[in-house]
Amino acid sequence: MGMHTDTMTSRAAGSRATPYEVIADYERRSLSHVVGLPEQMEAPGLWRGVGYRIGAHRLASGFDEVVEILPLPPVTPVPGAQPWMLGVANIRGSLLPIVDLKQFLEGERTVIHEGQRVLIVRQAGGDVAVTIDELYGQRSFVEAQKIETDGLAEGRYSHFIDRAYRLGDHPWGVFSLSLLARTPEFRQAAA
Repeated sequence: MGMHTDTMTSRAAGSRATPYEVIADYERRSLSHVVGLPEQMEAPGLWRGVGYRIGAHRLASGFDEVVEILPLPPVTPVPGAQPWMLGVANIRGSLLPIVDLKQFLEGERTVIHEGQRVLIVRQAGGDVAVTIDELYGQRSFVEAQKIETDGLAEGRYSHFIDRAYRLGDHPWGVFSLSLLARTPEFRQAAA
């Protein structure tokens, strides 16, 4: 009996799923048991992603664009880098550039706080981490909630937000992290 338990424990420990994968799997399994959700899954124009805040902007990016979400690791500054390039951090043995996304987009530095999160974004030649002010978790939008991007897609945001939705009292911009990762200025500093 004891041996069987040990085998089970070591197999679970050996799987080494990231917290994001664990949550995504839990969500998939819990959604499959929700009554009445299949109709919503077929709702016109259903879009799902990760919701977060940068400054006053509530944004969401596709699950396919966010590799994972982590607490901000210790950052080593890089001399001569752009002001919005906070430095590099060792994430599981890989050195990743850490970008202050608010400073890149608005020119205003993020106030780093306890529990600060970063989104890991896939980029050609290696992932990059971007800071966010607040994480909201999964957000789902349907065609009926679609609104104009006015007021959301101003300044630099206009390059990355091509559609918006209203959920409750708040407008949400769909922010393209993959487009950000292909932007020459961003790529040069985060390479």
